[in-house]
Amino acid sequence: MSGIMDQARQLGNALARTDEYQALKRAIEGADDDREIAELRSELEKLEASITPAIRAGRDPDKADADAYEAAVQKLQANSAYQRLVAAQTNFDKVLQKVNHTISQGIEEGQDSRIILAP
Repeated sequence: MSGIMDQARQLGNALARTDEYQALKRAIEGADDDREIAELRSELEKLEASITPAIRAGRDPDKADADAYEAAVQKLQANSAYQRLVAAQTNFDKVLQKVNHTISQGIEEGQDSRIILAP
């Protein structure tokens, strides 16, 4: 099992060195440094706190709160740093999907093998 964990660690190290991960890291840092995003996140958290109880109770939230929430989400989505973050996350997710697909292929190939590896 330790051999598999070593390989997993190596895979993690390799993923951290990809262009897609490096772009994601820069986008996260850019978003963290963006004052508008910080303010919008704070506003959204407050609005979610006021909307959530109504939704959990099966009621529609207050219209003013719902409208304010929608406006804040639209502002966030229009922010260029946020857009870079979403694009970078999407690109890195594609890399992870390819990796997971390759791992799945390896599992399928391995299950058909007659060679049993000792732990």
